[in-house]
Amino acid sequence: MVPLSLAIVEDDTIVLRLLKHYFLQQPEIHHVLDADSIEDFLEHLVYSLVPDVLLLDIGLPGISGTEALPLLKEKYPNMEIIMLTSFDDVEHIYQALCCGATGYLTKYTPMERLKEAVLDVAQGGAPMSRAVSRKVLSHFRPTPITHKDLLTPRERQVLQGIVDGLRDKEI
Repeated sequence: MVPLSLAIVEDDTIVLRLLKHYFLQQPEIHHVLDADSIEDFLEHLVYSLVPDVLLLDIGLPGISGTEALPLLKEKYPNMEIIMLTSFDDVEHIYQALCCGATGYLTKYTPMERLKEAVLDVAQGGAPMSRAVSRKVLSHFRPTPITHKDLLTPRERQVLQGIVDGLRDKEI
């Protein structure tokens, strides 16, 4: 595998430093570009190569990560974008995926799993935290249909009579 270039857009300075330090130590990553806002990231791209993978926070000052997704995907279609955020509600997940994110991880994801996700997305995968995967599945899974949904009140009454062992006339 060819070493990847990575970008991280995160407004929490401590988180940004930790992520950059970790990824710079990984042999699969040859370059890490960091920025604390979308505006800063776009400015850096004027002087830098477009990264293979972007770890993008949602809650950023100025343009949010989700707002930036369509612009980034249009301008840099080959750049894979993984949302790395503290938001794990269905609305944020759905909006990010609809806007072009290839993956969605929470900031509670262990570093080793983040590395796996970056490598996975570069090879065509779509990484998601387990909790996020569950929420996505439950959002798209149809609600189970019960007999109550299929029967009228009178039909339910007749069915209950049959279950109770009543004769036709009694029902």
